[in-house]
Amino acid sequence: MSNDPISDMLARIRNAAMVRLDRTEMPHSKIKVAIAEILKGEGFISDYREEKEHPA
Repeated sequence: MSNDPISDMLARIRNAAMVRLDRTEMPHSKIKVAIAEILKGEGFISDYREEKEHPA
């Protein structure tokens, strides 16, 4: 686990974009959802989705 969840989120998005993946997964938090909404509004990401399932 990362000590800085926000930079971890941004790094995951950047790394996925660099290898042309259309999605990436990360642990959920309210602040990450808020940041994803801003990134979507500014056009940096096309969309995001929250999944309620917890990985086994």
